Amino acid sequence: MTVDLAAPPPRPGPRPLTTGREIPHDQLDQFSPPEIRAALVKEAQALPGVFTGPSQVSEPSSLALRLTEPAGPWEAFLHPSRDEFGHIHRVGFLHLTLPIELIGPLEAAGWVEPHPISRRPEWPDTIVMLYAPRGEAELTLATAALHASWLQATNKE
Repeated sequence: MTVDLAAPPPRPGPRPLTTGREIPHDQLDQFSPPEIRAALVKEAQALPGVFTGPSQVSEPSSLALRLTEPAGPWEAFLHPSRDEFGHIHRVGFLHLTLPIELIGPLEAAGWVEPHPISRRPEWPDTIVMLYAPRGEAELTLATAALHASWLQATNKE
């Protein structure tokens, strides 16, 4: 199944509770089952040029998604890192950068919310929280968003 991130389907149910404009920016309910998070990690690790490890910009228990050869623009990365384009938290939600034109449709459909740090002028406005996928259909969308983030960070079409 392919997902059009520019016109995504609505996310089922209410949005999860989050810390909103607070940092750290956390999702507080509606977590991923362990097997869904494991599948998301596997998808991330299968992307060419991606290596994982502790995040450089978040809690050490989150799994950083880093590039061996970052080539994307400044707004494709979670600063101050120059190669981390996202990370997956223990409960399954992601912080990642997305192409700016996808953020509005994904937010309107209930899949993402802007990271509070992106409201500061010295940070890119492309940083979002992608809510934890709760099942296979949501994993499909999360994987598509992850791929869009990777494309931006690698500067590939």
